Amino acid sequence: MPIVNGDSMEASAPLIQEGKALDFTQALKVLEEYPERDGLNVRALLDSKTHGGLTYNDFLILPGFIGFPASDVNTDTPVTKRISLKTPFISSPMDTVTEHNMAIHMALLGGLGVIHHNCSAEDQAEMVRKVKRYENGFILDPVVISPNTTVGEAKALKEKWGFGGFPVTENGTLHSKLVGIITTRDIQFHDKASDPVTAVMSTDLVTASTGVSLADANEILRRSKKGKLPIVDSSDNLISLLSRSDLMKNLHYPLASKLPHSKQLIAAAAIGTRDADKDRLQKLVDAGLDIVVLDSSQGNSIFQIRMIEHIKAAHPALDVIAGNVVTRTQAASLIAAGADGLRIGMGSGSACITQEVMAVGRPQAASVFGAAEFAARFGVPCIADGGIQNVGHIVKGLALGASTVMMGGLLAGTTESPGQYFVSREGQLVKAYRGMGSIDAMEDRKAGGPGAAKQDAKAGNAGTARYFSEGDRLLVAQGVSGSVLDRGSVTKFVPYLMSGVQHSLQDIGVKSLAELRKGVLDGEVRFELRTVSAQAEGNVHGLHSFDKKLYS
Repeated sequence: MPIVNGDSMEASAPLIQEGKALDFTQALKVLEEYPERDGLNVRALLDSKTHGGLTYNDFLILPGFIGFPASDVNTDTPVTKRISLKTPFISSPMDTVTEHNMAIHMALLGGLGVIHHNCSAEDQAEMVRKVKRYENGFILDPVVISPNTTVGEAKALKEKWGFGGFPVTENGTLHSKLVGIITTRDIQFHDKASDPVTAVMSTDLVTASTGVSLADANEILRRSKKGKLPIVDSSDNLISLLSRSDLMKNLHYPLASKLPHSKQLIAAAAIGTRDADKDRLQKLVDAGLDIVVLDSSQGNSIFQIRMIEHIKAAHPALDVIAGNVVTRTQAASLIAAGADGLRIGMGSGSACITQEVMAVGRPQAASVFGAAEFAARFGVPCIADGGIQNVGHIVKGLALGASTVMMGGLLAGTTESPGQYFVSREGQLVKAYRGMGSIDAMEDRKAGGPGAAKQDAKAGNAGTARYFSEGDRLLVAQGVSGSVLDRGSVTKFVPYLMSGVQHSLQDIGVKSLAELRKGVLDGEVRFELRTVSAQAEGNVHGLHSFDKKLYS
């Protein structure tokens, strides 16, 4: 019996004017009678002739069916034809975003950090070297010292490399007889800098024989309670080294982006497309580079095509990410040249004004789908570069076909980004952030090396090279300088992004990024356009005040 206002009545207010309500158990079957599904498929959504060029804020993804926990969502994804990551996050090669510290922590957290090139080739190579040495399986090229090395020199090496455990061999080289190990504890409070390391080094060593497996060597290291495990041959010559700190990193960072054979972190760095960048690249390769990113705002150029061809001929083991592109035509040129990955985006970054100043570019959602859908036919992964302001934008970029997203401003305020914090006029803790097309970035002289003349620094500057401005007498800005709010450490912020992506995919009803991309192309994942009113409704509204805390 229907109940109205708590009273039993013979009849209630009808839901429909005429007819009888259908059997509720048949709801799923009745749903099939509708000629069209809710929302739009991706091609209808991004039809520029109908809707114009869309950005991430212009649409939403419709929810699906939840039949699994968010923790089951797999975020494994390719970044190049040969290399995959555990999380789809990449930090941008900007001089206020990614140096070695950011690159190390992004890799530890399952992503990738691309080291900027607005510095000398030597400094950039040194940053790559620090990334590669941060974590290892067997360390095949350890820093080795001789018995004649002084305590002061050992302390200087610790400052340079960031670690203080060095094997001591008779000749001070690898494949020489091991005589001891010097550790931070040995030299930390030793006040006689001129003493040889033999006066303080440890000689009670636990070693393993060459040919031992990594698993067995790790077990020996665990049982020994030592900090280092030297691997020696039958004549006690040092062959390689194993570090306890690497065991701890494996424990704390299970998603780390590492090469399977060396267990070293994956290192990526950016270069330009000038002839001088070929020499820079050689230094980076010598330092252990795994992925090179060709950094240009407009990648469809003869200079980039020639650089790709040079890299493929001179460094065939190196993966090349080319770009930037926003159209299929641009993408086709670079794919045909041999690119292993593409960056998509032009003028969509928070500190970029290319679209405003140059009247060239494309809204980011239209760019990502158009270029990524084409590149996928050739097995070339794409990076959605720019326009990322929150987790929702990340998911939308991935749904439109990008395998990863690149972030600049979103990571610039973290502890691991370069630069110092300062307090803004409003009393907030901030960090400096600038686009690589800003006048500040293009006039930076670090790229020319110490004591470089203004013209030499300009010719080697990453900003002028990215925007083809190194020969200009008058620089035209395509970026701005500013500041971003403190976001804390990426060790907390990136896991928040990761969890947000997993929960979003759970709402959509897909269990992996690969399933998301397939569902979009098959029309199973649906979209809806957002009006200006819908965007306002979907944000915080109607409150007198609020505290927008993103994670805890």
